[in-house]
Amino acid sequence: MKFKKEIEKLNNTLSNIDDSNLIEKQHQKGKLGARERISLILDENSFTELDAFIESRFSSLDLDKKRFLGDSVITGFGKINGRTVYLYSQDFSKMGGSLGEMHGKKITKIIELGRKTGCPVIGIIDSGGARIQEGVSSLDGYASIFRSMVKASGVVPQISIMVGPSAGGACYAPGLSDFIFMTEGISQMYITGPEVIKRVTGEDVTFEGLGGATVHSTKSGCAHFVYENEQDCFNGVKNLFSYIPQNNTEDSIVNQESSEEVKNDNILEIIPEEQEKGYDIKAIIKEVFDDDTFFEVHAKFAINVVVGFARLNGSVVGIVGNQPKSMAGVLDIDSSDKIARFVRFCDAFNIPLINLVDTPGYLPGTNQEYQGIIRHGAKVLYAYAEATVPKISLILRKAFGGAYIALASRDLGYDCVIAWPCAQIAVMGAEQAVKIIFKKQLLESKNPAKLEKEKIQEIKDGFLDPFCAAKLGQIDMIIDPRETRSVLIRSLESLATKREGLITRKHGSMPL
Repeated sequence: MKFKKEIEKLNNTLSNIDDSNLIEKQHQKGKLGARERISLILDENSFTELDAFIESRFSSLDLDKKRFLGDSVITGFGKINGRTVYLYSQDFSKMGGSLGEMHGKKITKIIELGRKTGCPVIGIIDSGGARIQEGVSSLDGYASIFRSMVKASGVVPQISIMVGPSAGGACYAPGLSDFIFMTEGISQMYITGPEVIKRVTGEDVTFEGLGGATVHSTKSGCAHFVYENEQDCFNGVKNLFSYIPQNNTEDSIVNQESSEEVKNDNILEIIPEEQEKGYDIKAIIKEVFDDDTFFEVHAKFAINVVVGFARLNGSVVGIVGNQPKSMAGVLDIDSSDKIARFVRFCDAFNIPLINLVDTPGYLPGTNQEYQGIIRHGAKVLYAYAEATVPKISLILRKAFGGAYIALASRDLGYDCVIAWPCAQIAVMGAEQAVKIIFKKQLLESKNPAKLEKEKIQEIKDGFLDPFCAAKLGQIDMIIDPRETRSVLIRSLESLATKREGLITRKHGSMPL
């Protein structure tokens, strides 16, 4: 056989790339090996490895004794449900998965290939951070990765799967991603470790308490999805891929059409007649959208709003809904950030947006004002006003003040605004309005309680009624709630060919 020796050398080299002892050490820590993770997320036998023979070119600080083929990261491309993706998987068993110059170049190459070919990029992150022995070259490696990620942003979806630590500047790789997946018990992200924090501030905190999956999914909002184990985490990524397109030039995914129901009596039982009582917006989502298709994003963060993907008659849409059973569905700093980020992703990748609106407005209070609710709330306005995808707003019950402007105003750019007959639309609730408008009369009245009650009803009948907004052309349709699904389907179909040109400019100045 020709080239027998050369082929044998190649096979021997490839067989020695992975050390079974090092992989076993990963298993002892309750973690999978870097290649095992790739095999779990990709279709069987679809992975093609790139740059398998690269190794660090530094020889200082005994680094030459610790060199590994591949430089502690596996890179390449493969398929998920038949769709090509580019990915990298950091190998913590080799120098703690630390990032050096060549390690960084391998990842940058993958991101650039994903951008150029219009394929999503996945990072499986398990790294101790920058490789100290390589000094500034390791830091420059991160800089190159971050720049490539920014260039790819809005061009192809970028997903980070946290299956180990990510410390210091390394955290900004997942931070620049579109979605972050974390696994309970093994995933950690933090800029400064517990030891440094204790030394500087005196705070005593564990790695898990500082940057574990629970912290980032409930408090910081950095994690979009959290799973109990790695297998479930990878399955979650595959599920996400069934909702998002390959790149920004593709239209939203349309699967086989589902049945369109004309009327749904169950929906009438969800919302209580008393305006002050809460209910679960997910119950509305379940009744309106295709069965078992709602895939929630940021499920444990800012739970006063709900965002996620679903299918409507087979077509993928992005849903933004106020959650009346949590803080009455008000908008605050965290929920504003949550909405704005989700809306911008949907707009970048041509996914239509449907709002389910029931909110008394923005959350009042000095804490919100001091932390910048103006700046954060403006992000929602900016994201929706900028978005060119089909935008449909359905007002279920309350739509007051600035929250109405952000989530339902036609003049902000909504293509279709629909209301249920029980909807109330105004600058504020009737009770608050009466106290302001009729303050003097109430003070002078002999029976202020009776007068207040009369004025509240007067405001509700004359100003909050959805027919008032409809007469001004601000509401396109007032519908029977039982017809919600069929009306949304027809409205979405009518907007399927929507095209809106972009303003010629370098970029806008979003209130970050």
